[in-house]
Amino acid sequence: MLQRIKIVVLSLVMISTLGCSEDFLETKPTDAISAADALSSVANMRLILNGLHRQMYAQSPIPGGSASRAGEHYFIPLGDVLTGDLIHSAPANGWMTSELQWNSHNVSTSLTSEQLWYQRYHFITSVNSIINQVQEDGLAIDENLSDVLGQSYAYRAWSYYRLVTAYAKGYIIGDPATDPGVPLLFATEPPFTSEARSTVAEVYAQMEKDIDQAITYFEGADPRGNGSAKIKSQLNINAAYGIKARIALSKGDWATAASAAALARNGYPLMNEADWLSGFNTNELPEVIWGGNVISTETTFFRSYFYLISPTFNGSQNRGNPKLVNKEMYDMLPDTDYRTKAFLPDAPNTNSSASNDQGGSFESDPNYDTEEEFEAAFDAIISKYGMTPQHNTHPYMHVKFLNKNPGTIDPDDVIYMRSAEMYLIEAEAKAMSNDITGAKAALDALGSARDSAFDIDQYNTQAELMEQIKFQRYIELYGEGFSYTDHIRWDEGIDLTNSGAAAVLYQDGFIQDKPSVNDDWIFKIPQAEIDANPNINEADQN
Repeated sequence: MLQRIKIVVLSLVMISTLGCSEDFLETKPTDAISAADALSSVANMRLILNGLHRQMYAQSPIPGGSASRAGEHYFIPLGDVLTGDLIHSAPANGWMTSELQWNSHNVSTSLTSEQLWYQRYHFITSVNSIINQVQEDGLAIDENLSDVLGQSYAYRAWSYYRLVTAYAKGYIIGDPATDPGVPLLFATEPPFTSEARSTVAEVYAQMEKDIDQAITYFEGADPRGNGSAKIKSQLNINAAYGIKARIALSKGDWATAASAAALARNGYPLMNEADWLSGFNTNELPEVIWGGNVISTETTFFRSYFYLISPTFNGSQNRGNPKLVNKEMYDMLPDTDYRTKAFLPDAPNTNSSASNDQGGSFESDPNYDTEEEFEAAFDAIISKYGMTPQHNTHPYMHVKFLNKNPGTIDPDDVIYMRSAEMYLIEAEAKAMSNDITGAKAALDALGSARDSAFDIDQYNTQAELMEQIKFQRYIELYGEGFSYTDHIRWDEGIDLTNSGAAAVLYQDGFIQDKPSVNDDWIFKIPQAEIDANPNINEADQN
């Protein structure tokens, strides 16, 4: 692998906030313990899993990790930034500018390509240590160990899913039997040289085997529960079914995707309007199946999800770069849909550095005729959402993701999986298998919950249903990181003309051809991996 991977038990990461700024954060993880001690008991195996729960969001908690690419904090928004679904209004301090310009994921030496690879393989080797030790010792499987193994197999399936959907051609649009995928790694001992690339089909077969094994173990485990924010950081049988649904959807296994999605959402009712508009900042929302419960001692502060996405986080990335919704998509929302309230189409453009050259005052903003109107609109937004006077606003900015304590850098939870996504997976899978009745039922459940005038009978063909499902995925899952894999699955390119994005900022990311004919969609294998792994060479590069 990129370097020798150690088992690190992340029961605590101490963060020194003395003199803390966006340019300097000191982190001090606990020391690694020996593999023998880490695997000596089920309780210690749970410590390894707790370390992985932390790694989903914590700042650089593993040797070789990067504070600037911290777990899912970074890679969730990346999925929407790459496709221009989460639109940046200005460069601000430059975070993700290379990514949105398509000058990062397709560069083998970039931190983005390196860290997604390295961190996911850290997950794989960590859970391999648990799985292998249980097998070698022939331990009796009780309810406690069943839960540990269920989470371990689920994490491995999820990790391979994250890897193969980034570093290989999409299953549906490629030739999975021959397309190179990613190395399948099962060992946990030296020399840590990894393996050659397996085919995409082989990787999918392993993911399916792992997630089915996870579900089997979860069936014999004590239920996790679905209430507290803390407990939802752990995987359970619903999360495993959700991972299974994602894998099947990306493969075009429509029947499996639909059935797994229905099982995943069981017990997680759709949110009401108040919950949906509350800021998406806690796992305690009823829809949340799986999410990171960010604790204050291990937050990423200026590397966090809310720093990269929330208009109310007090960081220079947010103050100088409010994120926008695609205005063409927003304008399709009917007034009866309460999700319209998550976006501000008439917000004044207060940023003189806005990339559309219409910011800074009422004189450049075409929506306002007087300074009084311009300032009054700005003051109303700042007052309502709790931003600081130094924050900028911009037409079509989102207010979907809001800090619990606005105008601060306080940490908030990160949501990985919601039941709304599962309704949309079920609807798409049934539409693609031409089960029109079933697709309409799943889509209607979500659409009617969000729009008081939603009429499912407008959509009676596969084409009509798929068009609406794509629209619903964009609006409902905005900012939650699914757009990259959606575009690949649907074989759709990027054209940000009339979206509100500025071509001068987006450059190569403004227009990209569809993935089936454009290999720039595929992440480059890190050069450090090619240099370190004797089983992969330059000829294996994407």
